[in-house]
Amino acid sequence: MMQDIEFFDKNRSGEIVTRLTTDIQEFKSSFKILVAQGLRSLTQIIGCVISVIIISPQLTGVMVLCMPTVVFIGSFIGRKLRQLSAEAQVQMAKATGVCEEAIQNIRTVRAFAAEEKELEVFSREVDKTTALYEKLGLGIGLFQAGTNIFLNGILLSTLYFGGHLMSSGQLSPGDLMAFLMATQTIQRSMAQLSLLFGTYVRAVSAGARITEYLELPPATIMIGGKNVTNETFKGHISFDNVRFSYPTRPDFVVLKDFHLDIPAGKTVAIVGTSGNGKSTIAALLERLYDVTAGSIKIDNTDIKALNSSDLRGRVLGYIDQEPILFSTSIMENIRYGNLEATDDEVISVAKEANAHDFIESFPDGYNTKVGERGAQLSGGQKQRVAIARALPRLINLCVASFIIKLIENE
Repeated sequence: MMQDIEFFDKNRSGEIVTRLTTDIQEFKSSFKILVAQGLRSLTQIIGCVISVIIISPQLTGVMVLCMPTVVFIGSFIGRKLRQLSAEAQVQMAKATGVCEEAIQNIRTVRAFAAEEKELEVFSREVDKTTALYEKLGLGIGLFQAGTNIFLNGILLSTLYFGGHLMSSGQLSPGDLMAFLMATQTIQRSMAQLSLLFGTYVRAVSAGARITEYLELPPATIMIGGKNVTNETFKGHISFDNVRFSYPTRPDFVVLKDFHLDIPAGKTVAIVGTSGNGKSTIAALLERLYDVTAGSIKIDNTDIKALNSSDLRGRVLGYIDQEPILFSTSIMENIRYGNLEATDDEVISVAKEANAHDFIESFPDGYNTKVGERGAQLSGGQKQRVAIARALPRLINLCVASFIIKLIENE
């Protein structure tokens, strides 16, 4: 949540959600299994290795000579399987993103009768995911099979050399039996570790993807700066020689040498055809993005010097072209603009936004649930609720909210 908007522009929401849910669950469950079963197997191996060294250093030497080979091969295969597991998890996130996008936009999908198309796209991504997980499963299975063959080979070698030592009087039958039992315990424990190898691969891949997000530094837009106070804030806004390109399209200039001066207390409507940068002006004023060149000032203070969270939370009321509501009550959606607002204050701003009458017409009034993204309200009703949500600001609320409200030309 502390990343800039560029991060969310470049990454699909489904992929982000997958990392924050599926990958964390995968890592948690895998880590629990590795700790519980892995420690037990390692403890048994260490104890039995000490026993076989005491019983017969010669036979132990035969076993040790074989270990570098299995360690080298295991490391090589493990590296390949970790890469394959990471690819599979990335592809799983893509498939989840396609599914989530289709469900979120189900009305558009239904309006264009595109159900089969979306199903085809999702099936294609799922098939790719399935193919990668099949490769991963095959690789893990071959590794486990190879490990068992190797361990059985060690057991046969132990029997052969143990029989030779016993025939020459260097080892008693009892010691050979004890050595074999300890060797079998080592074999079973190593077989268990080989079974856990697949779990380890998935845990490492999931952990790496989670860590990648955890190590992202917070966006400079989200931290630092001074707070706006009642005494200093007037509401004079100026855009001075602003140049801006969206981070995802750096070669396409949206605003070039843009100037705008809005005196405090004035209501300004920015009108123009689609694509002329009206929404961009609002986004820059909210400091969702930083300008490429030039400056934006509020009361002669560059907004880069202000605390952006305080600016958005207490001063600017943002009304998007496409109002998005949360799947809660109308009361909670309006109060989202100021969590400290009382019920009376919420009702007051709803009246200012001409939303009170239709809200009261609902059986549950302000406690009416609006559904996901406000799906249970009409477009006009959502817009009114969004306007009301932008009004309950703590400092010069009317100036800030109406300045950034965009009015499309008819």
